[in-house]
Amino acid sequence: MKSMTGYGKGIAETDERKVTVELRTVNHRFLDVTSKLPRILVCCEDVVKKTIATYLTRGHVDVFVNYEDKRQGKSEIKPDLLLAKRYLEIGKELEGIGLTNDLTVCSVMKMPEVLTLKSEDDDENEVIALAKAATQAACEKLVEMREAEGAILKTDMLTKLDEIERLTKEVEERAPQVSVEHGEKLRQRIEESLNGIAIDESKLLNEVCFYVDRINIDEEITRLKGHIAHGRAIFEEKGAVGKKLDFLVQEMNREVNTTGSKSNDLYITERVLLLKNEVEKLREQVQNIE
Repeated sequence: MKSMTGYGKGIAETDERKVTVELRTVNHRFLDVTSKLPRILVCCEDVVKKTIATYLTRGHVDVFVNYEDKRQGKSEIKPDLLLAKRYLEIGKELEGIGLTNDLTVCSVMKMPEVLTLKSEDDDENEVIALAKAATQAACEKLVEMREAEGAILKTDMLTKLDEIERLTKEVEERAPQVSVEHGEKLRQRIEESLNGIAIDESKLLNEVCFYVDRINIDEEITRLKGHIAHGRAIFEEKGAVGKKLDFLVQEMNREVNTTGSKSNDLYITERVLLLKNEVEKLREQVQNIE
């Protein structure tokens, strides 16, 4: 089990080049990769995203890539001799109309486009290979961090699942007493109203049966217990389980709400409120799971 939040940094380098990749991830329903690459590394964007996709299945990923070109002699200065000669000729022409010709080698070199800086084209394939290697290293560290945080979240969520199970058991134990108490209260109210007249036991029994059927939560309790057992099984699965847990928590919340709507007992209502609180805490944690 992995968390969806984490950070990883990877470096790949040779004697002439160095690529650094940093990854930062947060929660997201799907895998969403946002890369921030300098223009010189646009050629690497596709391989970086594909590499990340082999390690992650969910989460928003911010990718930061830095490239250092350490090659010696990669740039060359080339003079435009014809252009420099033309500047000198114009200087002599201006000298002929009385202007002082103060052209020097330094001043001519400063003239526009006399000198141009040309860089040797980089080896695109080697840069892409370094970017891939650095991304793999960053992903491995990121996954390691997400697994460590995932283990902490798993322990916390199992604790919450234990509390949900305990509260469910209390509701289950209390439920049969509700119909008994209702029957006794109903009989008492009827006897007080009839003032000594005999009670029609069949009608009383029908009223009690109708009430019991209306407030019966056996199915909800059974399904909720099944969801708890299923949740524990999912926690032991390998790979991405966040979507499964998210759906399971929705089902648990539905059963708890139905139980609360059927309840006409203060004790059960109190437990339902506590259950809702625990299920909501579990839902918030599930949002962090890949």
